[in-house]
Amino acid sequence: MALKLYNAGKIKKLYNEHGFFERLSIIEKEFPGANIILHKLGSMPLEIQQLWSNERLLNVIEQLIGPDIIGHPVWNLRTKTPQNEATTVPWHQDVGYLDNSSYTVLQPTAWIPLLDTNENNGCMQIASQGHKTGKIATHQCCHGGTWYVMLEEEEMKKKLDIDVDTDIEVCPIPYGGMLLFNNIIPHRSLPNMSKQIRWSFDLRWQRPSEPVGFYGIKEGILMRSSKDPNMKINWEEFNASNRHLKAQKAVTGQEGDEFDVTIQGPWMKKWEIVHVNHHVNAHRKQEAELEDKA
Repeated sequence: MALKLYNAGKIKKLYNEHGFFERLSIIEKEFPGANIILHKLGSMPLEIQQLWSNERLLNVIEQLIGPDIIGHPVWNLRTKTPQNEATTVPWHQDVGYLDNSSYTVLQPTAWIPLLDTNENNGCMQIASQGHKTGKIATHQCCHGGTWYVMLEEEEMKKKLDIDVDTDIEVCPIPYGGMLLFNNIIPHRSLPNMSKQIRWSFDLRWQRPSEPVGFYGIKEGILMRSSKDPNMKINWEEFNASNRHLKAQKAVTGQEGDEFDVTIQGPWMKKWEIVHVNHHVNAHRKQEAELEDKA
């Protein structure tokens, strides 16, 4: 990404004298929003493919959902640069980003950090009893200056029977470990108050026979089949479609350029917009332009 920004004249140098846990923060000072461009990475690099489809991980998932497994089209590389609102995710249920067809589908998520994580550098919190009602709470959009949906604690108490004094658990995860949770458990990430970038992945799976709930924008990728134990994963077909660009086009009719530091998606139409920011403004502007053309 640094090379891409440099070749386009967006940054003056590559900053390759800085390490993996500092370099993006330096780039951010010259090109604010660089973390968003990296978040919108469309094609999945080989190393992430190998992690997502790792045999040991799939063996765990098979115990939860059975022998037929697809990877969900929504996967994320999280680049939590220090003290950055854009990388601090508020309370939400993952299904809050998907359409209603996914509400009864079990979608296990593995949150995998690339360093030891704790309360200081932005580990996860979960509301440990939040799945027991089986309900989806009412979310809002968008959190602060971000594109994230958010779930108020009062709504968590009322709709999901969560006691925010006793049910909230901090989940420090060491490098080499993971946090595994389902798609209706409320969770959030804490602010990164350290001096290093907290890198992580969130990777999801489900049964191929059930809807992924991504508004018809992109389908999942078959990783295991009980009918064909020797199947090969078709990464080329999966990588040919950038879900971020397609999600933006689904709501605005335009894909945007590769250096766009806003994110838009169908969830902005699903929930009440209570905070207006540059992501929301970009969404509304492009939506208005689309209506004018129509």
